[in-house]
Amino acid sequence: MVTSDQRRRQLAKEKYERQQKRRAEARRKSRRRAAVIGAAVAVVVATLVGLVVGGVFDKDKKDQAADPAANPSASPSPKQSPSPAMAIDKNAKYTFGLKTSAGEIKFEMDAAKTPETVNSFKSLADKGFFDNTKCHRLTTSGIFVLQCGDPEGTGMGGPGYTIADENLDSLGKPNEQGQVIYPAGTVAMANTGQPHSGGSQFFLVYKDSPLAPSYTPFGKIDAAGLKALETVAKAGTADGGQDGAPKTPVTIEKGAVTQN
Repeated sequence: MVTSDQRRRQLAKEKYERQQKRRAEARRKSRRRAAVIGAAVAVVVATLVGLVVGGVFDKDKKDQAADPAANPSASPSPKQSPSPAMAIDKNAKYTFGLKTSAGEIKFEMDAAKTPETVNSFKSLADKGFFDNTKCHRLTTSGIFVLQCGDPEGTGMGGPGYTIADENLDSLGKPNEQGQVIYPAGTVAMANTGQPHSGGSQFFLVYKDSPLAPSYTPFGKIDAAGLKALETVAKAGTADGGQDGAPKTPVTIEKGAVTQN
């Protein structure tokens, strides 16, 4: 016959065994959860590594670098200035003459089509804004442009104000990719990728280039200027890449706008 004391000890033992069993089960579940989480993390890390090694992130970077608006290359300087008052003949044509270290580059601007842009460029040129500035960026794949007009030479400078987009439908209807062709010889405004964010930076197209119709086309380069651009482009970039400072330095020694 089992005594009451033995019964109590038996019940206490059974309770202890149940507690130990529950704790062991809890530890097993915890280890399983940790294993699952660890495996998931490993998959994510492996995927990220694969993307980097496979060039997906690099591709995004290259795609952005090929776009004149990818970087804030035309963003206004921290110091803000008022935009110039309209002071040109909106029915006239003007010529922007650039005396550069790579040769003379001239392009005609039609004020009837791009009055705000022409007015801004004449105002800046009259103040010597473009004098002794570098064309800081050359692209040699995807699109084919030389970008200039940054007084800092970094892609971040500007006049301290922005101007409205103009003449965006002049290059025709966009294709299925949302692009139009900016023909060789075109001069267009660089911007930040946002509407009406152009400043003083512009790009010179030396070979037909597909781009979204988001960059004000406002000039046409003369034959001699286009030839000078092609010579600069042929030398490539300073680091041999597809997007960077031109190997042949291009400094705008003097920029002047005159009415035709």
